Amino acid sequence: MIHVEKATEEKLARLNVRSWPVWTKEVSEFPWKYDEAETCYILEGDVEVIPAGGQAVRIGKGDFVVFSSGLECIWKVHSPVRKHYKFG
Repeated sequence: MIHVEKATEEKLARLNVRSWPVWTKEVSEFPWKYDEAETCYILEGDVEVIPAGGQAVRIGKGDFVVFSSGLECIWKVHSPVRKHYKFG
């Protein structure tokens, strides 16, 4: 499952999102499997995430995203992505 929302500044501050590590990726396409849940906040970029057997989900700047544990998907990075992330 992929849950996407626009997070408020209050939520970002409460979760201390800006202290989380930053991950970057150039334009590319690759398979990914989440061994544990990941929560992330997209700082920039345009990404299409396609779950195995599911509908594509488009994410970009300002999106707060939760990827569930066990999710298998394809990441299509249309413009370079930069995100704060946290596992578990």
